[in-house]
Amino acid sequence: MMQYKGYAGRVEADLFHGEVIGLRDVITFQGRTVDEVKKAFRESVDDYLEFCSKRGEEPEKPFTGKLLLRLPPDLHRKVYVAAKQAGTSLNIWITQALAHETEHLD
Repeated sequence: MMQYKGYAGRVEADLFHGEVIGLRDVITFQGRTVDEVKKAFRESVDDYLEFCSKRGEEPEKPFTGKLLLRLPPDLHRKVYVAAKQAGTSLNIWITQALAHETEHLD
């Protein structure tokens, strides 16, 4: 997984062909070596951003920060109670819990 300017790329290692993930727009890249595919990924994101700018359009962002979450009612109650006991909102409590569980991914 590669990251650049908030965009994440996935590479098919056997083909050295990849695509930017998390978008409806299609952004692909390829290279013969790992270094080439990393460079092509960055160039493809830059090309996409330049293309959007020339058209006067906002580039699509991979993630908005909004997440619709469905929980079983009992778990919803437990999370709500935990947030109240921590003296925080449900949103902040869930955000902190998810951040803690994913801190090893950075």
